[in-house]
Amino acid sequence: MQSTTRRRFLADVGHGALIASLGTGLATDLGFGRCLAAESVSRLQFGELDSLVGLMADTPIDQFLPRVVAAAQGGATAKQLVAAAALANARALGGHDYIGYHALMALAPAFAMAGNEPRGRQLLPIMKVLYRNIKQIQDQKEDDDAMHPVEASAAHTGSADELRTLVRQADLPAAEALLARMVADDREEAFNDLQPTIQDDVNVHRVVLVWRSWSLLPLAGAEHSHTLLRQSVRYCVDFEQERMAKGGPEPAVRQVLPKLLDQYKLHDAAPGARRAGDDWVDQLAGAIHHGSREEAAEAVAAALAEGFAPPDIAEALSLAANRLLLTDPGRPEQYASANKPAGSVHGDSVGVHASDAANAWRNIALAGNPHTAVTSLIVGAFHTGGQKRTPSDLYPAAADLESIRDVAPEKLLAEIGAAIQNKDQRRAAALAQRYGDAGLAAPALCDLLRQFAISEDGALHAEKYYQTAMEEFANIRPALRWGQLVGLARVSASQYGYPAPGVSEAARLLA
Repeated sequence: MQSTTRRRFLADVGHGALIASLGTGLATDLGFGRCLAAESVSRLQFGELDSLVGLMADTPIDQFLPRVVAAAQGGATAKQLVAAAALANARALGGHDYIGYHALMALAPAFAMAGNEPRGRQLLPIMKVLYRNIKQIQDQKEDDDAMHPVEASAAHTGSADELRTLVRQADLPAAEALLARMVADDREEAFNDLQPTIQDDVNVHRVVLVWRSWSLLPLAGAEHSHTLLRQSVRYCVDFEQERMAKGGPEPAVRQVLPKLLDQYKLHDAAPGARRAGDDWVDQLAGAIHHGSREEAAEAVAAALAEGFAPPDIAEALSLAANRLLLTDPGRPEQYASANKPAGSVHGDSVGVHASDAANAWRNIALAGNPHTAVTSLIVGAFHTGGQKRTPSDLYPAAADLESIRDVAPEKLLAEIGAAIQNKDQRRAAALAQRYGDAGLAAPALCDLLRQFAISEDGALHAEKYYQTAMEEFANIRPALRWGQLVGLARVSASQYGYPAPGVSEAARLLA
């Protein structure tokens, strides 16, 4: 197996590029003195990133982290390492693999986290995700890549409706070729034209994958737009194939969205600029949180028809998702697993999933054209609504706040850390709320919580959810935003005790 890996790696890169990026020692280890093998199957190529992509896909796992450090010391930047990991993931796994696309979705958040780490530790969150990334590539990758070069189609009109129709028909070759043409014509418009396909079902991975792939383009480069975006087409085709194989009905959102666009005359409407007060945003969040999916979607459609600005509506989506986390009674015993025990709220919990999805819908709405903004917010509300299943109280409960009333303000940060390490969700949430009520510095709490997002596995969600909480805290008005950090403190306590593979070795290498 190792000789095959070496042969494929060396076939992808030139002598100069490999030596420049990886150094002569690694090149020798990989058998660089041998003749390059010719490959009969064409592969996706990534230009100046090819050598690093090879490092991210083919290095033996027990040698991987030292070689990442060596590459960084040799001049490879954090941006290049993350970009190469994303492209290696896309080529090898192609949006089909559960752990694989979770690793890809964590790359941009890990890069953002690295920017807030002190000098000497900035590679740590990145190396954590790189390790997960290569392990899954090597565990799941078959002899051939999942994705190969695709020729842009000249046989279709290139419309959003046509792309959605091809995906609904599960015609993967035609859909990928059409997307290639759309990206070549206009990358920004292709992103917008992909959204009706994304909106065809409400699934957290469906929406987060397309957003996190798009957010990787500033790191990977616009020339790799098709490679990253086509993963979403493949994910959606997988869904259609499975749905048809099982004889499942079409998702309800396919009827709800057109109906609301007609009812509120939003087909060609540009979003308004009417700004909302705190009470209005809070009330809309409550309507989304407590309503059915259809009721939540209609509440947002009505708000858009009244001219309210998308950022204010997006705040309500985020607040509603956060309340799902703060009222979550925890994982039921029948769904518990080794790293997600009964009572836990990390990983694929309703609140974490809802928060990550709402974050993606908000980002897509604000990054897209006016029609994308309207439809993404309606579908985002449909996605967020209808998930409150229990009458649980909102964290932190009054009794929890009373129990920490005597903790001195200067000790709150240390007490939050201790509560997390004791896996005490209630105490961690109460202390975080008290910290905010005392007007203490949010950055210090964010720094503390980031350390737990780096050290712990989080059942594949630690980086994504941490970045979600940071973005939503920054984008929600001060009067309503503190629940984001309370939720993050609760999740940090839930996920503590399950250290992420590779982190201790990465920390040792960076020390």
